[in-house]
Amino acid sequence: MKSDVTSKQFPADSSEWERVIAEAPGEDRPAAPAEEAAWSDAIVVKEGGYPKVRAALEEKRRRGPNKQPIKEQVAIRISPEVLAYFRSTGRGWQTRMDEVLKEWVRTHR
Repeated sequence: MKSDVTSKQFPADSSEWERVIAEAPGEDRPAAPAEEAAWSDAIVVKEGGYPKVRAALEEKRRRGPNKQPIKEQVAIRISPEVLAYFRSTGRGWQTRMDEVLKEWVRTHR
């Protein structure tokens, strides 16, 4: 899964920061509708720098506990041919592999 965190570098000097701040919507400069959408998921950190930003991003990304676990994570060894086949079927290949195994269990009871 791709992270929604940007890899953009922070501005190196104060003049670059001034430009970034000047472009940000504020009380004196209302945001255009497109800018509002771009800023809707912004995380504002007043002071403390990078550690607080990282903690805020991790808090935002954190998933809650699985209330009704329906699957169990395990490590198994699969032959390369079988693995290549299921992966070649695209997204959801693990679910399809699970369905095939469930069908095998149903027919071999």
